[in-house]
Amino acid sequence: MASRAFLIAIFIAVAIAPTLAADHKVGGDAGWNPGVNYTEWATGKDFHVGDTLMFVYTYGLHNVWKVNQTDFQQCVNSNASQVPLVTGNDRISLNSSGKKWYICGVPEHCAKGMKLVINVSDAEGPAPSPKPSASAAVEVSPLRSSAWMLAMMAVYRIIVA
Repeated sequence: MASRAFLIAIFIAVAIAPTLAADHKVGGDAGWNPGVNYTEWATGKDFHVGDTLMFVYTYGLHNVWKVNQTDFQQCVNSNASQVPLVTGNDRISLNSSGKKWYICGVPEHCAKGMKLVINVSDAEGPAPSPKPSASAAVEVSPLRSSAWMLAMMAVYRIIVA
C-alpha cells in the first residue's frame, strides 16, 4: 500500500508541476524604474509560456510598450494603433514562445535603460529551479501555492487511508 501511495504522490507532483506558471516581477524589488539593469535582471531567469511578467511602477511616471526588435533597438514604438500599459501594476501573460521586447515610452527612459528583452520557452516539461539572486526572481502565485497544497493534502489522504 505504501508503494502505491508513493507512486500516486509522484504522479500528482509530476502532473501538476509543469502546469504551474510563475510570476516574474520585472526588476525584482526595484520594479520598472530608471537605474535598473534589466539585461542583468533577466540573465539566468527562465521564462516559459504561461508565466506572467509584472511591471510595477508609480502610476503616471512610466508605461510599458510591447515592441518588435527594431523598435526595441531604436527605443521607439512604430505601431500607431497600439496602446501602452499605464496602470503601474501591469501584468503581461506570456502566451507564446520566442523573443519578447518591452520598453518604457516616456521620453528618454528607454534610452536610459528602461527596456527589457527576454526569451520565452515552451511550457512543456518542468521548469528548472530558479537560481538564487539578490532580488526576488520568481514570486509564488496564489494559484501555485493552492495547487501544491491540494496535491499534498491528496497525497496525505491516500497515505493514511
